Amino acid sequence: MYAPERHQQILETARAHGRVEVSELARDLAVTPETVRRDLTALERRGVIRRVHGGAIPVERLGIEQGVADRETHAASQKERIARAAVDELPADGGSIILDAGTTTVRMAQLLPTDREFTVVTHSIPVASVLVGRPNVTLHLLGGIVRGRTLAAVGEWTKTQISEVFADVAFMGTNGISVERGLTTPDLAEASVKRALIEASRRTVVLSDHSKFGREDFARVVPLSAIDTVITDLGLDVELAEDIENAGPRMVIV
Repeated sequence: MYAPERHQQILETARAHGRVEVSELARDLAVTPETVRRDLTALERRGVIRRVHGGAIPVERLGIEQGVADRETHAASQKERIARAAVDELPADGGSIILDAGTTTVRMAQLLPTDREFTVVTHSIPVASVLVGRPNVTLHLLGGIVRGRTLAAVGEWTKTQISEVFADVAFMGTNGISVERGLTTPDLAEASVKRALIEASRRTVVLSDHSKFGREDFARVVPLSAIDTVITDLGLDVELAEDIENAGPRMVIV
């Protein structure tokens, strides 16, 4: 097994189990502990894990916000299914939508149908880049201070622009989602803009792979009662899915 393949397997194991141990990885990967330690060092330099005594934990457990490039490869197949399911939540005759920042919403933007006209509001540069040339899309790109980690505009200027619109559906991403805290994200400015986007729509659909569930980050966005629909993947625990649905939103699992 080549080093990049080991790195991917180590990262997936860490995210699935919450941590990895050097001795167990050495056994499972059929390499020496020294090789595993070098792999962990390489992954830590990428900013996706943090070394701890005897192993490592994924940065998600530390409340550290990953950059766009690192998030693009995480749960790619699940995000694809979620984005395709989100297309079914679009207004049937076109209309106005909000697309939040996030890798899944970028994929949804790529899948936006061409057989009807949409007005799209976004504060995400990657989302805007996908839609800027579409003849059936009237694109409104919100300005503000652009965060390097998310490539999305935040701040009072952004919120002022949001207050001037009201869309049919907002498609939102999230860093964390739990029954007790609702939607959360590591950054206060990002949370404030997300909250404004939700308030500026008739209906809110959250796109979230199963790894985000049960996670609670620093900045609160909205409670689950403010959400209409959550789309996630089959990796979500059945009981947790029921708890989320009992708290308000309809669950769509794909």
